[in-house]
Amino acid sequence: MSLFLADRLRHLAYDPGITPSDGGLPGLAVLKNVVNSINLFGIVAVVGALAVSLGVWAWGHHSGGHQAEANGKKGAVVAAGAALGLGAANGVVEFFSALGEQVQ
Repeated sequence: MSLFLADRLRHLAYDPGITPSDGGLPGLAVLKNVVNSINLFGIVAVVGALAVSLGVWAWGHHSGGHQAEANGKKGAVVAAGAALGLGAANGVVEFFSALGEQVQ
């Protein structure tokens, strides 16, 4: 029984030797361009959402609509968080990829 467990542990420790390589597949430049464009559209949408949320916040504040004011505040915070996520996406992926490379 312990031999079976040792074989399973040895199998888990096997290094397949796979590392990401730049330019390994055709169309990588096109895929990067598509992802960059999606990120740009996301950022443009967040700017629009932030503008609308700030307008709802101001309208709710000046008209006495407390629900509209609260919804405008929530929308502004969500839009700011989305902008932070979109802007930090490359850094977050790079950080965790480098952290994952350190696992042995």
